[in-house]
Amino acid sequence: MPIRTTTLPSGEAVPVLGQGTWHMGEDRSRFAEEVAALRLGLDLGLTLIDTAEMYGNAESVVGEAIAGHRDSTFIVSKVLPSNASRSGTVAACERSLKRLGTDRIDLYLLHWRGGVPLRETVEALEALKAAGKIRHWGVSNFDADDMEELAALPAGGNCQTNQILYNLTRRGPEFDLLPWCRQHGMPIMAYSPVEQGRLARGGKLDAIAARHGATSAQIALAWTMARPGVIAIPKAVRAEHIRQNVAALDIKLAPENLAELDRLFAPPPRRQPLEMI
Repeated sequence: MPIRTTTLPSGEAVPVLGQGTWHMGEDRSRFAEEVAALRLGLDLGLTLIDTAEMYGNAESVVGEAIAGHRDSTFIVSKVLPSNASRSGTVAACERSLKRLGTDRIDLYLLHWRGGVPLRETVEALEALKAAGKIRHWGVSNFDADDMEELAALPAGGNCQTNQILYNLTRRGPEFDLLPWCRQHGMPIMAYSPVEQGRLARGGKLDAIAARHGATSAQIALAWTMARPGVIAIPKAVRAEHIRQNVAALDIKLAPENLAELDRLFAPPPRRQPLEMI
């Protein structure tokens, strides 16, 4: 079955469930296992893969996994803020392209804000897009005021997404950042949607999971993907977990389930600074 999609501001449809790669490639002995995991995900329809230059050798793992499947994948990577100058962004992108073994990145993100003026980074991203090195660009770990500043730049309206920490225990963005993104027709990408596994182990989701014949991790993931305009990018290496992630797409959380989750994990009553890990 095809994966449910959401739409970027450009009009392009992208899956609401992808594959994360944080910490992949750090242990050379697990390289083949990680490549196989990503390939299984691709076979199951998880064609969006998120990576970054910061993730050690993860881009090389992705490059091996997508070999022969490039045209059917949607690759997201990121430039470090320390490399985000006009020339540094271009050079970082070229290095990522080499590690990924491809001629273009589908969505290239500024990983978080640093000392380089935002206007300069945006100009570099626009230059990369004009050169065909990237198809779209976006940002990561930007709060609502950062998004306002970005939108005010000459090409700021070309931003396609904001990748942030968002899950049942990190609901702060719901107060102002998510409404801002929805108003501008921009999906967010939720990293660590299962809170690096802690939501699978905490016990608070066990009762709801049992009623759905699911795992706690699947409930946490289903909740994230049920939010309008949210793309979840969990990392999984075990085949069992990859299959469970895909199966979470079929979990329908009824209004009473969502109300129960609100009682267990309260939505924010006021603005909170954006969290990062």
